[in-house]
Amino acid sequence: MAAAEGGAIGDGRTGANLALAVGALGLVIGWLALARAGRRISTGNARTGGVAAIAVGTVGTGLAVLHLATSSGGPGTGNGLVGAIVAVPLGLGAVLLGRRALTRCRQADRMTV
Repeated sequence: MAAAEGGAIGDGRTGANLALAVGALGLVIGWLALARAGRRISTGNARTGGVAAIAVGTVGTGLAVLHLATSSGGPGTGNGLVGAIVAVPLGLGAVLLGRRALTRCRQADRMTV
C-alpha cells in the first residue's frame, strides 16, 4: 500500500511507469521472437525469445494489476491509474506475441522433420 501512495518507491506514478516499461519490453521481445520464428531475422533463438516474452509480459501485467488494486483515487489524480490501465494490454500483448512465436517454432520444427 505504501508503494502505491508513494511512500517507499516515489510518487504514485512509479509503479505504473514500471509496469508500462516492463510491458513494452515484453512487446519488443515478443515481436523479435515472432520475427525470428518467421525466419525474417536469423540471430538468436525464437523459442527462448517466446518464453522470455511470455514471462516478461506476465510480470508486466501482474505489476499493473497490483498497482490498480492498491492505488487510491481515480484517473487524473496523479496516482498512475491510467498508466496501469494501459500497461495491462501491453503485458497481455507480450504474452500473446510470445505464444504465437512458440507456435510458429513448433510448426517449423514439424515441417523440417
